[in-house]
Amino acid sequence: MAKQKGIIKLEGTLGDITFVKTKNGYLAKEKTGLTGDRIANDPAFQRTRENGAEFGRAGKAGKMIRTSFRSLLQNTADSGMVARLTRELMKVIQADTTSTRGLRNVIDGEAELLQGFDFNEGGKLSTTLFAPFTTSIDRVTGALSADIPSFVPNVMIGYPSGATHFKIMTAGAAIDFEAQAFEQKMAETGILPIDANPTAALNLVNNLTANSTHPLFLALGIEFYQEVNGNRYPLKNGAFNALQIVKVQGA
Repeated sequence: MAKQKGIIKLEGTLGDITFVKTKNGYLAKEKTGLTGDRIANDPAFQRTRENGAEFGRAGKAGKMIRTSFRSLLQNTADSGMVARLTRELMKVIQADTTSTRGLRNVIDGEAELLQGFDFNEGGKLSTTLFAPFTTSIDRVTGALSADIPSFVPNVMIGYPSGATHFKIMTAGAAIDFEAQAFEQKMAETGILPIDANPTAALNLVNNLTANSTHPLFLALGIEFYQEVNGNRYPLKNGAFNALQIVKVQGA
């Protein structure tokens, strides 16, 4: 697409050239014979339609995951998260070896590929929380849990400048991608000081409905605070907070 130069800026169509105003300035583009109807019906665009259907399915699945963890994402996400999550979900869908092309989906794909996904590229869990932890999903009981042995915060946490306190939280979700529905439970520690005193052993359990038939996801994250005159404030709008999908069990 070409940029318009000169004093007079045009909008509209002149012959085969369309002039438009965008946030990047006045642009000019040549009209083509490609129409929405042709893409929807021409056999030559069969692969385009199949790819579009699966991309749309990935987008919907990503929205369900974001909605499921919305209570945590409000303080822990970056501007490119949606695109990154959609890209990873395309890998999940493309791992579906039972459905035909264009009909591949998350349920028949490999949801476990999302394990390790960080919602905030600027605050990855692996470079923020160095304390070892274990995770488990018990589909029979519905318990999704994370266990963190006692650790020294100012040694085992990569905290940003100005942070005086932190909180660790988990969320478990059972997501029905077909019905666009979910169940979610949260667990979190209190707000703890970043100092040389060892924490207690932490056991964070999220109890969902037992024997769920849907994919199960466990996320673990850390938020930072700054204490000023006895009050604790979230640090820099969550720019350094970490949140990661640490355990996944497909349906």
